[in-house]
Amino acid sequence: MPFTFKHTAIKFLKVTGITIAVILFLLFIIPLLFPGKVASEVKKIANERLDTKLDFTKSKLSFFTHFPSLTVSLDNLSLTGSKPFSNDTLLKADEVAFGINLKRLIFDNEVKINKLYVSDALINVMVNEKGQANYNIYVAPEDRKDEKEDPNAPEEGTAIRLERIDLKNCHVKYNDRSAKILVDAKGFNYVGKGNLSEDIFDLATDAKIDNLDFYYDRTGYLRKKKVQADLITRINTHSLSFILQKNELKINKLPLKFTGLFTILRDGYKINIKAASENTTVKDLLSVMPPEYLTWLEKTEISGRSDLILTFKGDYNVQKKQKPNLAFNLKINEGAVNYKDAPVPLKDFQMDLNAILPSLDTEQLLVNLRTLKFKVGEKDYFNAYLHSKGLSEMNINASVKGDLDLAVVDAALGLNSIDLKGILKTNIQAKGLFSTSKKLFPKTIGGISLRNGWLKTEYYPNPITNITFVANMLNKAGTFQDLIVAVAPASFTFEGNPVYINATLSDFSDLAYNAKIKGELNVGRIYQVFSQKGLDLTGYAKADLSLKGKQSYATTGQYDKLDNKGTLILKNIKATSELFPKAFFIKQGNFRFQNEKMWFEKFDASYGKSDFAINGYLLNTINYFLESNGTLSGNFNLKSKLINVDEFMALEEGENKEQKVEIEYAKEDHPKMSGVVLVPKNLNVSLTANADKIEYNGLKFNKLNGKIGVKKEGFYLENTTFNIIDCILGINASYKDESPTSAHFDAHFTAKDFDVQRAYKEIPMFHDMVTAAEKAHGIVSVDYKIKGDLDGNMSPIYESLQGGGTLNLRDVKIKGLKLFDGISSKTGQNGLNNPDMKGIEIKSTIDKNLINIEPFTFSVASFKPTIKGTTSFDGLLDLRMRLGLPLWGIIGFPIVVTGTHDAPKIKIFSKTGQEINPAVYDEKNNKVIRKEKVSKSKAKS
Repeated sequence: MPFTFKHTAIKFLKVTGITIAVILFLLFIIPLLFPGKVASEVKKIANERLDTKLDFTKSKLSFFTHFPSLTVSLDNLSLTGSKPFSNDTLLKADEVAFGINLKRLIFDNEVKINKLYVSDALINVMVNEKGQANYNIYVAPEDRKDEKEDPNAPEEGTAIRLERIDLKNCHVKYNDRSAKILVDAKGFNYVGKGNLSEDIFDLATDAKIDNLDFYYDRTGYLRKKKVQADLITRINTHSLSFILQKNELKINKLPLKFTGLFTILRDGYKINIKAASENTTVKDLLSVMPPEYLTWLEKTEISGRSDLILTFKGDYNVQKKQKPNLAFNLKINEGAVNYKDAPVPLKDFQMDLNAILPSLDTEQLLVNLRTLKFKVGEKDYFNAYLHSKGLSEMNINASVKGDLDLAVVDAALGLNSIDLKGILKTNIQAKGLFSTSKKLFPKTIGGISLRNGWLKTEYYPNPITNITFVANMLNKAGTFQDLIVAVAPASFTFEGNPVYINATLSDFSDLAYNAKIKGELNVGRIYQVFSQKGLDLTGYAKADLSLKGKQSYATTGQYDKLDNKGTLILKNIKATSELFPKAFFIKQGNFRFQNEKMWFEKFDASYGKSDFAINGYLLNTINYFLESNGTLSGNFNLKSKLINVDEFMALEEGENKEQKVEIEYAKEDHPKMSGVVLVPKNLNVSLTANADKIEYNGLKFNKLNGKIGVKKEGFYLENTTFNIIDCILGINASYKDESPTSAHFDAHFTAKDFDVQRAYKEIPMFHDMVTAAEKAHGIVSVDYKIKGDLDGNMSPIYESLQGGGTLNLRDVKIKGLKLFDGISSKTGQNGLNNPDMKGIEIKSTIDKNLINIEPFTFSVASFKPTIKGTTSFDGLLDLRMRLGLPLWGIIGFPIVVTGTHDAPKIKIFSKTGQEINPAVYDEKNNKVIRKEKVSKSKAKS
């Protein structure tokens, strides 16, 4: 018996060892048997089914990468998007692996992909303003080049029958400009299981996100939130619809349940989704607040229940202008906040808010805040409700009542970064229609007051004290004309300096104002009260102003009825504009108000490397601040040591983080562009300018003198002169930006007696227009009009240029030009190769990248050549020449020059040249459709 047991054990161990050895052998050998087959099939699948560019550094077949699956791994994979995002990344991953069906590979010699693994990847989904997405890369079977005769027949070779999708440590970005939505998910881990090859299947999902950011219209609603998701989604591949069956998410501690339907359409999507977090604690609801408040949340006792419901329903189609309806409902009951056992907690907090945004159209916005109220102690309270419909025309029914001791509220809420004191009272009722176009304002009565106010933050040691603000509003008729707003008084003290404001505003249809402002303020220090430490910001402002009048007095020229007077002094103030990347720094600004004018008695400022000293006046300053579309007019003298135009280009780097959204989009789309200079549309200002130096795109101009203007139509130069290459350049020009990456210009240049060699070497446009100047030495003059478009680096798009003018050769020696060398060689006349050209006027026109040269005649070595024809900025030639023979050139013979500037082709006794077809340029989209090229047909003179 022992022998039998021993024998059996040994036999079992042998079989087990052999089996393990065979399995290990197969694990190593199978990848070696099929590497070429698998790699070629992966490339074949990409070429057939993806309309995009796929790159990877190497591929490998192994059981051990994602054991026990046999996988083909593609290392350092990158995948670009579909048009119009062909140059942008859709997917970039350290590894993308495909699980292979082992049975089909061994027995059928077929590659069947049933698993997908993506590791350490950037998944970058983009949708532009027109609703075009970058993920439309899959080529449907009916659209493939090698279409099968029977579309219903099964596909041969490689097939995708996914049963598992595994994403590990991915960064997912969804940037939809048409919907103004940005989702940024970092540390995205996802496992999806299901029979994905079926027409209808259930996809079970387990997902985790370490950091989720959600932005709508560039405002962050979720930042750095952890998300957990347990989902079951029924997917119909025929209709591309997703039915949310079991979808439980957790954002930080807030649980959310999703139900509904999402269907992808050809030009958009259909959606009907409901997200709900019902009967949740208020503390869990507040866990979705920005991360800087979470520490406060942990130290605060918060109670109450909340119900949150969000619905999103309808069709989304940019071309048909269809957008879904968005509805939001939030209820909070029995809420209470008690920070570290504050003596008096905030209690009885109730909120019932319902908001509906039909078709995502803010003009149809409905807000129903049925109640918002709370108590602090037994006396302090706050009650409000708001019912509104619309936006630019808004029907309002609102009430706000409150009586709060801010010190008690501060203690109850535990506002660590700010200390508040003062008695705040408010009692305002408003009902009616607000419409600026119809000059209607809701019937309103009430006011707000703050007395004995005190404010201190952790960012600065000294408080703002003695804050008093009393404002009352009355409107009995419901019109702009009947509205009265009185602020009397408003005052505060900061570091011993008091500031006082008294103002009365009435008849908003033709605003009558009577305001007095007096005080001085250390702007840099008060900025620190509200900002972070360590910011390098100083500043000082002092005002003593008395402003009295009506809007119409300024607009109708009744300046004698205005009574605006006083002074304003600014020092070391930083200011930004949404158009420019850097900040303006006002070193000194002394302003005097005198009725309709605001005088700049002393104004010294800088912008980057540029500096400005200005004196003069602005008109209509009061109306400009009162009107939404006001225009500032003025007349100034400007002096500067340096103006660097490059620093004003919209896409350049700078400290301004609040530029226009169009500029931010352009920076994302064109990271290597500088952009063009954007001109303010609310100015009508002329400046008599004197600048020592101007820098622009590598060019340096000296001693600018002339008139510069800014109008709604753009920027202009009038009778302006520069010094460049030691000559005076006169220019009249206009400039208008069309987008952050395109602009249009129209200019007239005159320059007399300048060195042609210096112009060729130092002025790029002259270099490109007058290529023969490379071999020319001497003095020339130019008088030329030209207009066209500028690209995203503010350089001319030559295909857009149109114009004409004259180049005068006062005394020029040509030496080594291949054109004349070739003519000299062909004719056997050495005297033609290096001509002296004096007193010659060459007229030409420019259009569609071609330069058309009118006939001109000159004398050289007893010959009288006459030249005309066409050349291009890219060097193509189609020139006709008549070589007049001695003595007076009456008799001559024709010569044709074709080819290029670098390789001219010369034919004597010929009139047949090469016709050059002009470039085709799309002015509307600033795009070159086709470059100029030599026509197949011959051209005869």
